Parts: sequence; C-alpha cells; structure tokens
Amino acid sequence: MTQDPGLASWLQLTLTPGLGSAAIRAMLRQFGLPHLVLARKPSELAAHAAPSVLEALHSETVRRAVDTALAWLEQPGNALVTLADATFPRMLLEIPDPPPLLYARGRVELLRRSALAVVGSRNATAQGVANAESFAKALSDSGLTIVSGLALGIDAAAHRGGLVGAGSTIAVLGTGIDVIYPRSNAALAAQIAERGLLISEFPLGTGALASNFPRRNRLISGLAQGCLVVEAALASGSLITARSATEQGREVFAVPGSIHSPVSKGCHALIKSGAKLVESADDVLGELQGFRASGFASTVQPADAGRAGATGAGLLEHMGHDPVDIDALCERAGMSAEQVSSELLRLELAGRVAALPGGLFQRLEKGGR
Repeated sequence: MTQDPGLASWLQLTLTPGLGSAAIRAMLRQFGLPHLVLARKPSELAAHAAPSVLEALHSETVRRAVDTALAWLEQPGNALVTLADATFPRMLLEIPDPPPLLYARGRVELLRRSALAVVGSRNATAQGVANAESFAKALSDSGLTIVSGLALGIDAAAHRGGLVGAGSTIAVLGTGIDVIYPRSNAALAAQIAERGLLISEFPLGTGALASNFPRRNRLISGLAQGCLVVEAALASGSLITARSATEQGREVFAVPGSIHSPVSKGCHALIKSGAKLVESADDVLGELQGFRASGFASTVQPADAGRAGATGAGLLEHMGHDPVDIDALCERAGMSAEQVSSELLRLELAGRVAALPGGLFQRLEKGGR
C-alpha cells in the first residue's frame, strides 16, 4: 500500500493520550482532515478536549510515538487504514463508534469483502472446536471472510477453518498489532499475517488490558454481516460480541448443544432471545442471501473475466443456475473431472462461479451479483 504523506497527522491525533475516537471524529467533522485539525488553535479545539490533552497533542512524546509507528509502517506487509482511506471497511462505517485508524498486517483487501464473525468459548470442548473449524471452512469456501479475535478455543479454530477456505480470515486484536495475545497463538497469528489479515485499533505496544477486549469485540461484529456463536458460557465475552452484533443490526446465529454443558448455556440463552439456531453452514448462508453483492466474488477485477476461456463459457451453459457437483458437470459437458475442476477454478477466480458447501458449485450472474 502506498504510504499517505498525511498519515503522520492521523497518527498524531490517535496517539495523543486522552483523545478518544469520538472526539477525533467530532474534530474531523468540524475542521476536515487531521492536518487541518492540527493547524487550529487550542482555543478552537477546546470544545473537544481538555487543555492537558491539547497540550499533549504537540508534545515530544507523541512525536516519538508517531515516528515509531511510521517506522513500523515501512516493514513489508504492514499498513495503516484511516477513515478517509478507500480501503476502510464499509461495514465499520455503519457502527456507532468506528475507529479513526486501523493498524493492519497482511491482506488489507479482505477488509472490503463480505464477512461472518465466528466466536465462542476459550474453554471449548473438543466437539466445539471441531464444529467451529468445520463451520468456518465451509463458510470461507462459500466466499465469506471469517472474523474472530485470536483467542484460545473457538476463535483459534475459526481462524484455522477460515484460512483453509477461499474467503480467508481476519483476526481483530485486543492488543497492539505487534503484541500477540495469547502467546500460544503466535504461530497461528503468523499464518494469518501471511495468508489472512491481522488488525488492531490500539497503538503499537499496547498490552492485554481487560478493558480493551470489549472494544475489540465491537469491531469483530462490526466487520461482519452476522455473528455465529459456537459455544459460550453465560458469562462469556462472546455474548458481548453477540450483543454488539444485535446493536449494530447484524444477524446473530448460535449452535445448540447439550443442556448439561456449561459452554452451551450461552448459546441457548441467545436462541431464547431471538438468535437463529443453526445446525449447518447452509443455515447461515440461507439467512445471508445477497452477501455476494459486496463480497468475495464481486471483488475480482473486471479484467479477470477474460481468464475464463471458451471452454469455461461452455461449462457455464452446462451448469444452469442451480447448484451442481463435478460429477454431474462431467456428464453434461462430456469432460473429464480434471478438465471440469480446472475450468471451475478459472471461473471461480473470474467471479463467475461460487463454490458451495458439500462439493457443489453455482453459476453467478456477471459481476458476481
């Protein structure tokens, strides 16, 4: 990503102690971009921050923090995404408290794709972990990016499943992006940085403070069109994420479990309060019809459509408009399984075909709609 010369101004605002995101957004609305805010006299900014905060705005401590962040930005794979950036996720613009700036490491383009949050207990059962990974893989294969919080248990399983599928995964950190918590997930975080995306709204070096994780949770739900809770106790932080999803107008899904299991009681409470009970990825996809309008398939550039050659165009005709498996396509088109698989991959990359759970494929309208 090309470095914006104005990023230093964004950093100066967001790294000033005591200057919260609400105050920053208010100043941006009144005065314009950060460099215009910083050009204002303290008296003009007094309605938005205390005198001590405005004094810190131009302090040496903040300047050093800005220099540190800019040095971090120079490292390959690192990026800063601001509210004014075209890459800033549209979904976060809909929530009441969007962060002015995100630190990102990995595939920033995932921020603009349709996503589903998958969260749950840190103390998950073996079945819960298996369910989370299976759901995440199937939903990722359908084109949804899997969003979670890099915690132990269900979160980690969701990220692993997301990485296997086409939609990949986004991990939202409750620490600075250079601080991996818990440390036991460091290897997983490295995989996500390479093949998915790590993001954080917190400054570099921010440790694992309990007060930051509820704020992290609002971003997990805010990035997504829905939130799937796989296992959760009644006091689980996952219920905070689900509540945020409800407040943000997102769909909430829950996987039922044993009535005797403590980590199922949170899911059952959600279902009683209106969350949709799901038993398969298809149950989720059925509630998110139309997600592709802003999702995986439509993010392919128009030039990619040329990758599907004459054989691919012919295969589209044999597909019709209903989901179909490879065996049926081989029979209809008179092609080998290897040929059909190759053409399906080309068509999928061109945004003309979607892979569905269960080994099925479906033709998409031109442009992915």
